[in-house]
Amino acid sequence: MLAATNRTIAVFGGTGFLGRRVVRHLRSSEFRVRIVSRHADQAQRSFGSDDSHLQFAQADIQHERSVADALAGAYGTVNAVSLYVEQGRVAFHSIHVDSARRVAAQARLAGVQRLVHVSGIGANSRSSSRYIRMRGEGELAVRAAFEDAILVRPAVMFGEDDAFVATILELLGKLPIYPMFGRGLTRLQPVDAEDVAEAITQLFLRAETRSRLFELGGPRVYSYQELLRTVAREAGLSPVLVPIPFAAWHALAWLSEMLPRPLLARNQVELMQIDTVASPEIAGFAELGMTPHSIEETVQKLLLRRDARLGRIV
Repeated sequence: MLAATNRTIAVFGGTGFLGRRVVRHLRSSEFRVRIVSRHADQAQRSFGSDDSHLQFAQADIQHERSVADALAGAYGTVNAVSLYVEQGRVAFHSIHVDSARRVAAQARLAGVQRLVHVSGIGANSRSSSRYIRMRGEGELAVRAAFEDAILVRPAVMFGEDDAFVATILELLGKLPIYPMFGRGLTRLQPVDAEDVAEAITQLFLRAETRSRLFELGGPRVYSYQELLRTVAREAGLSPVLVPIPFAAWHALAWLSEMLPRPLLARNQVELMQIDTVASPEIAGFAELGMTPHSIEETVQKLLLRRDARLGRIV
């Protein structure tokens, strides 16, 4: 195991859903952490200023100079920046390919020893989906700029403050009839974001890591329909699940993306059309000595939090 003390890890996207968990797990392992974001003052308010081993760097991942400054003196870096809806110049290619390449290239020039790039299961540079294709091209760009980069591909992530399980749970409680993506046959292997953050931390602690690609999935593979029924059962619900063709979902997503804060994006629909299951031939949690947590555990935590908020006896 690597001694973490006095080693600084720069985390791009450190205020995001996964990034802030990565920050917390790295600090628990005594790394110094530099949280890189476009709004360092907001990040500091979010994390507080009590921890002297937390640093805050203001940088735009699309600007080379600020990326270089954010990486100065860092032992390692994590790129956990992602984009789900394109807006103007902030496009999939600019974030997932150009900016990913920029971080990797500047990390190499800065003498960074370990780079972890977060992608996603299903990333494919030959996909017909722009989002999935840009994810795949981003992996190739990172590897070309930083040969020893470690690629981490999580399955769909869940957590206590997510937009996945929490949303499903809320809608199941409100809708007697629940619309499914297609016939609900897409296979998913949801993974706890806390487990992904710990896995990334282990990649910095384990200097002997040989693999340069990890796929991280939860302990169970579900069809989408099975997942909905599992969440409903944990909540004591029995909804009627109704298949909705993907063509209809694409049309709804297209309309949604016209809103200031889209409720649904076309890339989310595209992802629900492909299986996102970790390959047994690619390294995963087992190689890091970890056992991932189940989605049922998170559902129970969400239910307890909801009951406490509503003042129910628990």
